[in-house]
Amino acid sequence: MRKSFILVGALAVSSLAAAALAPARPAFAGDQLTITGWGGAYQVSQRKAYFEPYAKQTGAKIIEEEYNGEISKIRAMVESRSVSWDVFDISSRAAIEACAEGIIETIDWNKLGLDRSKFTGADKYDCAVPSIVYATVLAYDRDRLPNGPKILADLFDTQKFPGKRGLYKSPVYNLEWALVADGVAIKDVYNVLRTPEGVDRAFRKLDTIKKDVIWWQAGAQAPQLLADGQVVMTSAWNGRLYDAIKNSGKHFEIVWDAAALDWNLWAIPKGNPRLDAAYKFIIFASSPAAQADQTRYISYGPANKDAIALVVPAVLPHLPTAPDHMANALLFDPLFWGDRGEELQQRFTAWLAK
Repeated sequence: MRKSFILVGALAVSSLAAAALAPARPAFAGDQLTITGWGGAYQVSQRKAYFEPYAKQTGAKIIEEEYNGEISKIRAMVESRSVSWDVFDISSRAAIEACAEGIIETIDWNKLGLDRSKFTGADKYDCAVPSIVYATVLAYDRDRLPNGPKILADLFDTQKFPGKRGLYKSPVYNLEWALVADGVAIKDVYNVLRTPEGVDRAFRKLDTIKKDVIWWQAGAQAPQLLADGQVVMTSAWNGRLYDAIKNSGKHFEIVWDAAALDWNLWAIPKGNPRLDAAYKFIIFASSPAAQADQTRYISYGPANKDAIALVVPAVLPHLPTAPDHMANALLFDPLFWGDRGEELQQRFTAWLAK
């Protein structure tokens, strides 16, 4: 899917987004950026918070494209020396892989003029700038379970909460959660999971609920399992739950204990001939004001910690990066999964088949 628009003065922009960009050189008539995202409500939020205000501010032409997150497209562009994307949204694991392959630019934080320490998770990435934080959380339906789970360990308590529970069909997060539920401190989860004994421990804990799990694979499935009463609780992506609560009137309750936080990031294909223009956009999209503005359209948290103070108070409790939620959050380790993901996926697949 491809959309193109020129925004030079007719579009309204919120005061937050207008403040997000420091005075900049006016764009020349031929200036343009091709920015690629994941489509859907997420890209709509980017359009409203970033693309339209940036075009309004600079007079630049923004061309939007969409993809499914596959780095094969970036690899093909770079290898053929026909880079057509300037900036694109990338997942945390793909950012690590693409950086190792050398197909995305190493980020010069000095050139950005941004304080790297202000960005949650930025220390994990050399070739991308964190933009949003989303969470995999535990949730239940208050209409069906008025006195629902309060902590992550309740997911594994089939005596207190009998019935089916939904989990994402992947070892990612499930192994981490199994260790937390088994008493491992959140700060120690990946240290334990790096040992053979830790992996065995995680799978033993998953064994205790295996027969009670309904596995989901698409983001829309988890809230639907809750709505249909097929499960008493489920893991789910916080944005999907918020959408069901806000737009479908569901009485879902999110348990933020040990919420698994992950990132999406801005990246630049290697060899992009408009590198300076790409940096200018990322500077704009990384500002506290612009990131706070995005939360008005989708319940993902800003990666820039300074943006939290600018978030509308009514929105803040729904964000993974709200201070109360961050206090006991599990920060995803893309380096661990980059090193061990294939091995653990094979074991997980074999475990499911038993």
